[in-house]
Amino acid sequence: MKPISVQLYSLRQESQHDFDAVLERLAAIGYQGVEPFNLFGKTPQSFKAQVEDLGMVVSSSHHPWANRTDTSEVVDTVSALGLTRAAGGFGPDDFTDLDAVKRTADTVNSLIDALFPHGLNLFLHNHWWEFAEIEGKLGYHWIAELCPQVEFEVDTYWAANFGAVDVVAEVARIKDRAPLLHIKDGPLERGKAHVALGDGKMDIAGVIDAADPDVLEWNVVELDDCDTDTMTAVERSYRYLVDNGLAGDA
Repeated sequence: MKPISVQLYSLRQESQHDFDAVLERLAAIGYQGVEPFNLFGKTPQSFKAQVEDLGMVVSSSHHPWANRTDTSEVVDTVSALGLTRAAGGFGPDDFTDLDAVKRTADTVNSLIDALFPHGLNLFLHNHWWEFAEIEGKLGYHWIAELCPQVEFEVDTYWAANFGAVDVVAEVARIKDRAPLLHIKDGPLERGKAHVALGDGKMDIAGVIDAADPDVLEWNVVELDDCDTDTMTAVERSYRYLVDNGLAGDA
């Protein structure tokens, strides 16, 4: 069973108020890792040290995005966090048609070339628009084909594209290139908030089982939005994974 991290975007409001308290609470819950999207004024070095002092590690990072930030800053920050992968992500305009996808693929491949000399690889985080069909293939399939060196952090909820896509099959399709999974749950309806794991319609056990255990490194919990107390949902999500034997306890 793989360890559990949490995307700190889930707790962005709480982090703006008291980031230290958020990290302490996550450690107390049992999370083994955190995935930041913002360091809230901390240096990468001090953030990493604080996380490790709490008994966790920085599993991965969405700070900074490789395709939105100067390469030197990406290299410096990601390396200081102790990581070997930088994150990339694209918007709906980058997947409007096949020409747009090809331009996106060119960007991805150029980022891979720029990061490689620094010992870093690139992983992509998706939303739902990568899983819409473009000339007979899902956008995600085009990117996987056109960018053979890129890795994936499959956001499993968005990959379902509100129930239109078999996300278990999609995870299995690229399992040899997916070291990270975003595990989230919800009603699979546009405009409705995410919920604690186990309270929605996602086949979470099937998703995790579809991953390659020799490649997968982290299950990363995320709730983009939540109608209930988010910290409570984050804690319940951790317990769901552990109690159902889907991920490792601390």
